[in-house]
Amino acid sequence: MSEIETEIISDTTKTTINCLQVEVLKKHFPQCFDKNGNFISEKINEIVSSSGTDFSNESYRLDWLGKSYARLLANEPPLTLLAEDKEHNAKPENTSSENLLIKGDNLEVLKHLKGAYSESIKMIYIDPPYNTGSDGFVYQDDRKFTPDQLSELAGIDPEEAKRILEFTQSNANSHSAWLTFMYPRLYVARELLKDDGVIFISIDDNEQAQLKVLCDEIFGEANFITTIVWQKIHTRKNSALYFSESHDFVLVYTKQKEKWTRNLIPREHTDAYRNPDNDPKGPWKLDPIYANNPYDADYTITKPNGIKLKRPAGQYWRFSEQTINKKIKHNEIVWGDNKSYPMIKRYLKDVQDGLVPTTWFTREFAGDNAMANKEVADLLKVKRAMSYPKPTRLIKRLCQIGTDSDSIVLDFFAGSGTTAQAVIELNLEDSGCRRFINIQLPEATSTNTEAFKAGYKTIFDIAKTRIEKAAKRIHSENPDYKGDLGFKILETLPVFEGYLDNLEPSEGQTIDLFDGSKLTSDQLEYLLTTWKVYDGCPLTQELITVDLAGYTAHRYDKTLYFMQSGFTTESLRNFLIKLDGTEDDNKDFDIEKIILFGYNFETKHQLEINEAIRQYRNKKEKTISVVVRY
Repeated sequence: MSEIETEIISDTTKTTINCLQVEVLKKHFPQCFDKNGNFISEKINEIVSSSGTDFSNESYRLDWLGKSYARLLANEPPLTLLAEDKEHNAKPENTSSENLLIKGDNLEVLKHLKGAYSESIKMIYIDPPYNTGSDGFVYQDDRKFTPDQLSELAGIDPEEAKRILEFTQSNANSHSAWLTFMYPRLYVARELLKDDGVIFISIDDNEQAQLKVLCDEIFGEANFITTIVWQKIHTRKNSALYFSESHDFVLVYTKQKEKWTRNLIPREHTDAYRNPDNDPKGPWKLDPIYANNPYDADYTITKPNGIKLKRPAGQYWRFSEQTINKKIKHNEIVWGDNKSYPMIKRYLKDVQDGLVPTTWFTREFAGDNAMANKEVADLLKVKRAMSYPKPTRLIKRLCQIGTDSDSIVLDFFAGSGTTAQAVIELNLEDSGCRRFINIQLPEATSTNTEAFKAGYKTIFDIAKTRIEKAAKRIHSENPDYKGDLGFKILETLPVFEGYLDNLEPSEGQTIDLFDGSKLTSDQLEYLLTTWKVYDGCPLTQELITVDLAGYTAHRYDKTLYFMQSGFTTESLRNFLIKLDGTEDDNKDFDIEKIILFGYNFETKHQLEINEAIRQYRNKKEKTISVVVRY
């Protein structure tokens, strides 16, 4: 059996401030909507109250000029296409890599990623603009809403809509502008996190308070973990007007706190544990047999030389008499000389595998600004290539706390590429196979900087080169290392001119179809790349090419794409033969959905394909849907 349906991708005409949130409610609570689609709040109250959840009358939120606009942007679909850098991706080190560096506006890229990476990211780290007034942040937006359109879509009055559009088009750097910039990015990022995922956000005092309340709203106040204080500078600046600032913050939130488990920091200094007596239980170090804490144990210990010891005045035995006797029996006591108290062996094997992380990250523990600048300069041979990059040691510490050995780590303010370098270095150190996704806008470097003079025209160029050089250095120093040192590059491109025009005509009008025959093969590939991630195919996974009597189709899992024109009756017949799987090379050809690029298939041909599949009784008795996509 077969059915035919039509899809319009990136259709923004129905996007409203809460459209996606309403769809979530309809999916999980359909009983809370009437036949006309109206939400019945009393119904949801009944469900919540019957679950034993208490209601709260407290109402506290962060509000600002532009919040309704930010929520609208969070719901809007992507307005771009994705394209591969074929030359880069074809290099041997990159062909099978599962790492990604994506060039483009991070909000657009995050929305593209939702298709294949929703609830797949274990850890996010971002170092967004701090909005200090000197970091170059201004709100930039090329969307062209009219006040009336924004008023209708956001559910606000026209005067407020006008004020919002004025500040979004004026290169503002106010708190409102910064929050409008951050809200949709964090909102979509949360959708990418796994239920047991975590996000770390670097920030300073300028926006820390606003960011905390914003994250409480997006991630839920109950999912706040802590605020890390990172020592970014260790020298005192005596020219400071008030205080010499030495730290930044890292806010930590989870997707679902009850499902997240933080890792321990690996122990790095175990030299104190030795085994001079060849104890079969392994290396040990000595601990006192008494302590300051009161313990209900008062007995006498007899040393091998016959000397009897009571607990020292004001001190207490750390173990019961029964436990001490067991330790004596199993050679876990070091007696010392005649005048000393015995010591207890603490074995390395019994020590917790790591250390509980603290909220104070010293420069020795997590690096500092000076170390970060030196790392970039050593790789790129350029002084001050970036302003205030983060040290790899900081990101590695966060990865140690927040990732498993095979996690995906996302950074959508990639900057110089610190997160990517940290991931590949940590994989080398602990034999992990973490993957990174870095997103960076091709922001131009200033013409008076050393980076620009060295040929780095954009920050994206800096990130790309840094990751390549870091990987080459690891390979040269560890020639037998088999880990993933490559990465694939993609970028966002504008949608074809006229591609989305007139897709929903007024009553009595006909659709003025875009002429798909004018698209080049490269442009069709851009569209296919965009669609594949929309349909759940990871960007690092190549589509399988399928030959249908001279017509080239593309396959991901159980989805088959027909993009080109020129599909023939013979191509259809060949497809049906493959579908039956009667030949050895077709036994794994399992298709449940066919997607046609509607501009390259006339309506009568769409119907012919659908009818042929509907009538053909394939031997696998599969139900195949035919989707015409524009």
